[in-house]
Amino acid sequence: MKLFFTEAQLSHQPKQYMVHGRIVEPFENPNRATTLVDALTALGLTRTEPQDFGRDAILKVHADHYVAFLEEAYDRFMELPNHGPEVLPNVHPYQGASSAFVERGMPRTTGILGRAGWYIGDMSCAIMDGTYGAAYASAQTAIAGAEAVLAGERAAFALCRPPGHHAYADRASGFCFFNNAAIAAEVFRRHFNRVAIVDFDTHHGDGTQAIFYTRDDVFYGSVHTDPSAYYPHFAGYADETGAGPGEGANINLPLAQGATDEAFIDANQRLALAVQGHGAEALVLSAGWDAHQDDPLSKLKVTSDAFARIGEIWGKTGLPTLIVQEGGYSLAAVAEAAPTFIQAFRANAAE
Repeated sequence: MKLFFTEAQLSHQPKQYMVHGRIVEPFENPNRATTLVDALTALGLTRTEPQDFGRDAILKVHADHYVAFLEEAYDRFMELPNHGPEVLPNVHPYQGASSAFVERGMPRTTGILGRAGWYIGDMSCAIMDGTYGAAYASAQTAIAGAEAVLAGERAAFALCRPPGHHAYADRASGFCFFNNAAIAAEVFRRHFNRVAIVDFDTHHGDGTQAIFYTRDDVFYGSVHTDPSAYYPHFAGYADETGAGPGEGANINLPLAQGATDEAFIDANQRLALAVQGHGAEALVLSAGWDAHQDDPLSKLKVTSDAFARIGEIWGKTGLPTLIVQEGGYSLAAVAEAAPTFIQAFRANAAE
C-alpha cells in the first residue's frame, strides 16, 4: 500500500487554539503527521511524494473566492495595525441572514477582519504564513491517493495534514481548511457512478455532510460522539438523512459519551451494510483515531482492539479504497491505533 505524504504539509504550525475559553497550543500539530509516517512505514507502506495536480479538483469542492481568501489571508492580516501573530476571527455573521447580507455567496465586506469572520468558522483555524501551502499540499495528497486507486491500486493511504472533514465548501472549521475526503470523492466520481465516504473520527464530519447533503451519487455515513454536547455541536444528528435527491444518502450514527468498543464496531458494521446498499463502487474512509480512549479530545471508551475490528470490516468490502487521515491527537494512541487498523485492513483486502 502506498502512503502519500509530503513535508510541505508540516509548514502549518499555528500557536493559537481556543478551547474552553483559553488560548492554548493546538492539538493539531506536525508531530501527528511525523508519528504516523514512522508508524506506517514500519509496517511496510511505501512512502510516496504526491505530485501537484493543480487546483481543478479543489475547485470542484471549494468556492474560488474561499480558496483566494486562504491564499492571501495571512498577508492581508499582517497589514493591520497592532496585528497578532496569526489570523483569527473576532466577528461572525448571522448565517441565516437575508440576501441583503450576501452577494453571490460571497461576503459584501472587503476588509480582512470581516472576511476572516465569514470564512473561518471557529477559533481552531488560526492561519499563519505556511498554512495555505500546507493545506494545498494536504489536498494534493488526497488527490494523489485517489489517482493511484484509479490507476489500479486496491487501496492507498493519504496522510492528509491539516485534516479536512470539518471544512465546508467556503468555510474553514475544526483544524480543517480543504475537505480532503470530499476532494478525493470528486476525483473518484470521474470514473465511478457512486462513491461512499465513511467517517469514523470521533467528531462528525459536518463539512463533508454539507457538501454532499443534496446528492445521491456520494453517500456519507458517520459514526461519532453525540454532538448535542460535543463538537461540532450543530450537525451530526441521527435525523439528518439528506435532502432532495440526497434523501437517504446520509446516515449519522451518534454514540453516547462513554460508549465502548462494542457500540463503535457495531456502528461501523451498520455503515458497511449501508455502503453496500447504496451500491457504492469506491470508498473514501475519513479515518480519525481520536475515538481512542487515550485521546485528549475523546469522550468515548474505544480501545485499539476496536480499530483492528473495523479495519477488518472495511477491508472486507472489496471496494477500491482511499484512507484519508483526519483526527487523532494522542501521539501514543495514533501510533498504536492506525497501524492496528491498517494491518487488519490489509489482511482482509485483496491488494
